[in-house]
Amino acid sequence: MNRRKMLSLLGISPALLVGTETQAQKKSKAAAPSAAKIEALNPRGTPPPIQLVPMAPRLASLENKTIYLVSDGFPGADHFLDQVANWFKKNIPSVTTEYRLKAGAFATDDPALWAEIKAKGQAVIMAIGH
Repeated sequence: MNRRKMLSLLGISPALLVGTETQAQKKSKAAAPSAAKIEALNPRGTPPPIQLVPMAPRLASLENKTIYLVSDGFPGADHFLDQVANWFKKNIPSVTTEYRLKAGAFATDDPALWAEIKAKGQAVIMAIGH
């Protein structure tokens, strides 16, 4: 069988085979090793050391104390803290409860609120959303 006829049956033009580089030849030239070096960094990094802060000591009694009920704004936290305040009114009526909404999200600091609690309160119940 004639080579030209066989190539035309395969759908290849004989003109493409004359004097052109094949794809494999081009890839082998492009994949030649190079002297460049790549430096990779560890994406985990090095976390700072953790400073542990102990919990506050437990109060001997809640009688005649002021307890701040603090919400971070999560939906439903105000209703929960309202029920906590009702429990104190019913079971320990000498306890004063103060409801406060913390500025910002859970991890956002609220120095003004913390200063008020330190100055006027003896305990905090904080409702943090899931």
